[in-house]
Amino acid sequence: MGLALLIVFVGAMVIGMPLAFVMGGAGLAALVVQGSFSLLSVPQRFFGGINSFPLMAVPFFVLAADLMSASAITTAILRFTNSLVGHLRGGLGHVNVLTNMIFAGISGSALADAAGPGAIMMRMMQRAGYDKHYAAALSGATATIGPIIPPSIIMVIYAITDNRVTVGGLFMAGIVPGLLLGLALSITNHIISVKNGYKSDKPKASWSERFICLWKSIPALLMPVIIIGGIISGLFTATEASCVAVVYALLVGTLVTRVLNLKLIAKVFLQSSLVTSAALLIVAMASLFAWILAVLQLPQNVAAAIGHMTTSPMVCMLIVGVFVFICGFFIDTLPAVIILVPVLAPLTDQFGLNPLHFAMAIVLNLTIGLITPPVGGVLFVITSISRLKFEAISKAMIPMIFAETAVLLGVIFVPEISLVVPRWLGFTH
Repeated sequence: MGLALLIVFVGAMVIGMPLAFVMGGAGLAALVVQGSFSLLSVPQRFFGGINSFPLMAVPFFVLAADLMSASAITTAILRFTNSLVGHLRGGLGHVNVLTNMIFAGISGSALADAAGPGAIMMRMMQRAGYDKHYAAALSGATATIGPIIPPSIIMVIYAITDNRVTVGGLFMAGIVPGLLLGLALSITNHIISVKNGYKSDKPKASWSERFICLWKSIPALLMPVIIIGGIISGLFTATEASCVAVVYALLVGTLVTRVLNLKLIAKVFLQSSLVTSAALLIVAMASLFAWILAVLQLPQNVAAAIGHMTTSPMVCMLIVGVFVFICGFFIDTLPAVIILVPVLAPLTDQFGLNPLHFAMAIVLNLTIGLITPPVGGVLFVITSISRLKFEAISKAMIPMIFAETAVLLGVIFVPEISLVVPRWLGFTH
């Protein structure tokens, strides 16, 4: 059974099948070879994988982000961030980072951030004289802040896969690591800007200009405040917060910016439905794959193997970190969460690790995989938008990968980075 699963999985990956069908096909082949399980368990596992109330947050957060993007709020955010940091050396690079940090509180998706504000900032940087490959690489790297600063689609999937953590707890755990990612990328941008002579011809904005830009961007800035504030106060759950976000986005687009109309809303709903369908198809297929791994007792075997290697919780975290980092090179984020978490999460019980700390390290690790070749999803989005060579962008991405890996090591070895906010707000109990 295990051999059939491995052969079909690797073979389908080699010939380039979509990963969802790779996992579903491998799972089906394993059940056929094993013979003792009814094939009715296949559709049951598919449906069981997506039959979850917390999972409803995914389509609603996707829809809320698409509605806000269609409401033309990106321009207001860009003007606000430009007024704050646009005058610094490498100013547009800093604007890129800060804009994506703000947009992360709206979208929850790295791919959405790369295709939206990331694409806009990339073109602005290229027109201002920045190296086109560097502009593309920085725009891709800043997009990875999206799944870390709440809300986050990846965190929703993780919480569904591991009942040791909650969606709200994971959201709170991502705040400090997300801010550190932004800081690390800003420092990297400053160093590269000094080295390559990237300057800014924009004068420093006055406080009155900044206030005007802030006022115009308030509709966008309020979105993360409403989501996080509602969850912290207990006013609504993370799933309910996603519904509130959709209603708020509709109000902003129809009453504030007045850009949304029935035709555009219908187009946004269709676009969001396609994105959500793809995500849920991956979740359904990966659920079957993860169940078969459990039948094969892979989680117990992995825990036993690592237990023989070390008794140190931090060494365990490092071993898991290296393993997940390597997996991130070849497996996309959502299926990786569903496949790896049931295998690795039991280690928190064996080694006495905090589940939120462990979860945040895995989520950040897999998010970095979005910008690493050969399967980095954000890399492919940026390559498609910029029409530059994949290899050239990957090479320009190396400093950003090092910067984000430094943050990852900090998260692994300093648990308080992930736990300080959840502990302060009571989400660690």
